[in-house]
Amino acid sequence: MNMEILLPPNFRDAIDKGILLGKKISIVTYVLGDSGEAILKYVLSSVLDHVGRPDLMELFYTSAKELIVNSTKAAIKRMIFEEMKLNIQNLEDYEKGMKFFKSNLNERKFPAYKKKMREYGYQVKISCIYKPDKVDLEIRNNFPLIPIEAERIREKFLNAKKYDNLFEFFMEHGDNTEGAGMGITMVEILLSQSGFDRRLFSIYSSERKKETIARVEVPLEIMSTSRNGEQQLFVE
Repeated sequence: MNMEILLPPNFRDAIDKGILLGKKISIVTYVLGDSGEAILKYVLSSVLDHVGRPDLMELFYTSAKELIVNSTKAAIKRMIFEEMKLNIQNLEDYEKGMKFFKSNLNERKFPAYKKKMREYGYQVKISCIYKPDKVDLEIRNNFPLIPIEAERIREKFLNAKKYDNLFEFFMEHGDNTEGAGMGITMVEILLSQSGFDRRLFSIYSSERKKETIARVEVPLEIMSTSRNGEQQLFVE
C-alpha cells in the first residue's frame, strides 16, 4: 500500500493563494505517477471546497484520472508510430501500428515513456477553471486528433449511451474494455449518477491550434443543465 504523499507547504500555499484569487489552476504532466496523483487530488479537493461542492470529488477526480490515461496513451501511440516509422495518417500503417500498440502497452509500462515524452515534446496539461456557479475540468494534448481517431471517438460516445453503470459495460465487453471506450463511458456514467447531463462531457480537436481538449463542464446551481444539441465531439 502506498503511503500518503505529503506535498511541500510552499506548493500548497501557492495553490491555496491562486484559488483564493480565482485563478485557473493548471498542471503539466507526462506520465502521472503517485506524486502527480497527490497534486491532482489536492488541486481538485481545494477547488471543490472553495466552491462549496466537496461532494463532487469522486466525479472530478475519477474523470480526470481516466482522461489523463487516455491522453497519455494517445501521446505514447504517436511515439510508437514514429519509432516504427509508420505514417499515422495512412490507414494500413495505422492498423499495423495499433495492433502492436494494443498488444504491447499497459499502464504498468507508462513510466518507461516519461522521459521519451519529454524528448518528443508531448505533454498532458490538466486545467481547472471555476466560478461560484460552475467548475470546468480540461485535459489537453498538444496535438490534434487524426480523422480515424475522431471517427472512433464518435462511435464511443454513441456506444456509451447504452450503459447506465459500469457493471453492464464490463459484462458486455469483458477483457476488451481498452478499445471499447471505457474512459468515455465512465465519465458519462459518473456525470449521470451525479445528476448531470452526459453531454456536459465533450472533446475538442483543432488542427490549427495543434491540440485536443477533453472537457467536463459542471454547473453548480442547476443540476441537470446541458449544452445545446447532441454533439460531443468538435473537430476543426
